[in-house]
Amino acid sequence: MAIYPKIAALSYLNTTPFIYGIRHEGNFEADLLLTPPSETLVNFVEGKADIALLSTAAVPSLVGAEIVTDYCIGASSAVRTVVVVGNTPISRVRRIWLDAHSRTSVQLAGYLAAHRWHIAPEWLHMSDYSVMEQPQEGDAFMIIGDKVFDYENRYAYSYDLAEEWIAQTSLPFAFAVWVSRKGVPYSVHDALQRALTFGLEHIYEALLDSPYAEREYAYEYLTRNIDYLFDEQKHRALKKFWDCGLKIQPKVNPG
Repeated sequence: MAIYPKIAALSYLNTTPFIYGIRHEGNFEADLLLTPPSETLVNFVEGKADIALLSTAAVPSLVGAEIVTDYCIGASSAVRTVVVVGNTPISRVRRIWLDAHSRTSVQLAGYLAAHRWHIAPEWLHMSDYSVMEQPQEGDAFMIIGDKVFDYENRYAYSYDLAEEWIAQTSLPFAFAVWVSRKGVPYSVHDALQRALTFGLEHIYEALLDSPYAEREYAYEYLTRNIDYLFDEQKHRALKKFWDCGLKIQPKVNPG
C-alpha cells in the first residue's frame, strides 16, 4: 500500500489555489488535513503532518524543520484579511482584543503598536466575537481570515496590518510559509512545488471548485491582495520580523 505524505494547511479562502493544486495536479498524492492556523501548528509539532503551511511567527521555534517551496501566503500591498478595527483612532486605543487563530498576526500587531502606532495597549484574548458588537471607548479588535469580510465597513477605523507593515518597513510580508520535517524526501518537496504552481495557474478553476465560488470578492482578493511568491524581499521581511524580539501574551480575561 502506498504511503502518502501528510500535509496540514489552513482552511481559508487564501489557501484555495494551494488546496486545488494538491488535489488536482495529477502527479502528487497526499493526505490533506485542513484546520485553522493554530491547529495546523499543533498537528505539525505532534508529528501528525510531514509538511505544513504554518504561521511565520512559529517557524523560529521549530526544531528539525525547514522552509520549502517558493510559495507563501504573503502580501505586497493591503492584504484585507488581517486588520485592526474599532471606533477609536489607533493612537487613542487602550485595549486590543486579539483573534486567537494566528500567532503571526498577533505578533505583527504588537510590532506595529510599538514601532508604528506608538501605543502600549492592554492585549486581550478574544474567543467570543460577540464582544465586537458593543465596543467600549478605546477598544479595538484584531481579526483575521474569512470573517473579516463580514466586518468590513462596520467600524469607523480599520488598519490593514500588511499595509501598515509595508508603510513602516518598505518591505512586503509573509504570513505563512510551507515547512517540512527534515528527512522528508526532496522529491516530495519538488512534487509539492509543482502542485502549488498548478494551483496558482488555475485560480479561477480553484474558486469554482471551492465553497467560495459565489463570493464576488474572492477572485480579486486572491489575485490582488495575496502575493504567493516567497521571494528575497519576503525573506528579508521575515528576518526583520523575527529579530524584533516582541512577544505579545494576551490576557484571557480583562481586568
